[in-house]
Amino acid sequence: MALSGSEATNLEEREEEEAFLFRAVRIAAVVALYWFVSITMVFLNNYLLDNRDLDAPLFVTFFQCVVTVGLCWLMQLLSKFCPGLVDFPSVKFDLKTSREVLPLSVVFIGMITFNNLCLKNVGVAFYTVGRSLSTVFNVLLSYVLLKQTTSLQALICCGIILGGFWLGVDQEGLSGSLSWLGVFFGVLASACVSLNAIYTKKVMPAVDGSIWKLSFYNNVNACVLFLPLIFVFGDVGRVANFSRLTDLGFWGMMTLGGVFGFAIGYVTGLQIKFTSPLTHNVSGTAKACAQTVIAVVYNSSSKSLLWWTSNMMVLGGSSAYTWVKGREMQKTTHREPQDSAKEKLLPEEKENPGV
Repeated sequence: MALSGSEATNLEEREEEEAFLFRAVRIAAVVALYWFVSITMVFLNNYLLDNRDLDAPLFVTFFQCVVTVGLCWLMQLLSKFCPGLVDFPSVKFDLKTSREVLPLSVVFIGMITFNNLCLKNVGVAFYTVGRSLSTVFNVLLSYVLLKQTTSLQALICCGIILGGFWLGVDQEGLSGSLSWLGVFFGVLASACVSLNAIYTKKVMPAVDGSIWKLSFYNNVNACVLFLPLIFVFGDVGRVANFSRLTDLGFWGMMTLGGVFGFAIGYVTGLQIKFTSPLTHNVSGTAKACAQTVIAVVYNSSSKSLLWWTSNMMVLGGSSAYTWVKGREMQKTTHREPQDSAKEKLLPEEKENPGV
């Protein structure tokens, strides 16, 4: 039976509404999953690193790398036996590829180690401000290493972030809870995050552009590089004398920390896939704000108005920088087709496009 024009239109509208509703629910679910995994991972790492009976941050980080390598192998096996359910690239260790990834792995070790040391010393509440300078370092190192210039608007955003950072340090100092060592590690972590982004772009061709292969080689290299470090800095001795060494609950939490460390890579890619890089950055900023509020409420802390202002400056500056860079990328994308069209013009037409 044929449908009339109005009935067909109404049916199409209902289908569009259902499709839109499905996409909206899917995006909301993905963002919620990213928030849950990311916030849980930070609090879990803080719990593991803040253990007064075990002061071995390098060993905790090393163990998480071992778990990630194990999960990569597991996902590869699941992908072979359940190809329709699990999609994971084949990861066979190749020494040549490992050497090509090694410079990035050194930066990667610095990033995750200084991140954890910053978290250990400043806590979750100040963690967002403590390692907020990654955007500033990104601008600075892009100019120094890649000779890329930055617009005035983006530099103003970086100025706001710097102002929020210094205000946060000042307020944390006035409250008597400032750890200069934690701030120092936070600055180093921020620099390593920026370097990690730069070196990742250089190394990606060596792993066929696969972020999972890169994660596998990064963590394999990290496991090897961490071994001398945990001996030199005495983490092995402290673990050997740990009273809960045979406690399955402790090792369960350690393993869970590694699982969440692996999962954050998956949900980050998932959020970018179903939204956009710009939306992912905005979501990350909002997540950091929620994370700070949860930490303050959980610890029953009392923070001054200026302390909160510093957080808002850091988060606001980061969001504004993301928006500015997004607009600049859009302009570049729109300009490229015009430039290619001009290249197709005849020489006379290039000189006088108005003809």
